[in-house]
Amino acid sequence: MPKMKTKKSAAKRFRIRAGGSIKRSQAFKRHILTKKTTKNKRQLRGMTVVHASDVASVRAMLPYA
Repeated sequence: MPKMKTKKSAAKRFRIRAGGSIKRSQAFKRHILTKKTTKNKRQLRGMTVVHASDVASVRAMLPYA
């Protein structure tokens, strides 16, 4: 059976944490920031954990992570 390929777009977006959970960056922080409040932009900083219902599909895209 051939090797499985990693989805490179997913590899750039997700990181596997030591405990096995997957972290991702927040959306809505790239452009059109002038109409967003300072509080909203501040709360979008940093990383968050992928929701439990999406973990299986992310793991399928990252077979060797």
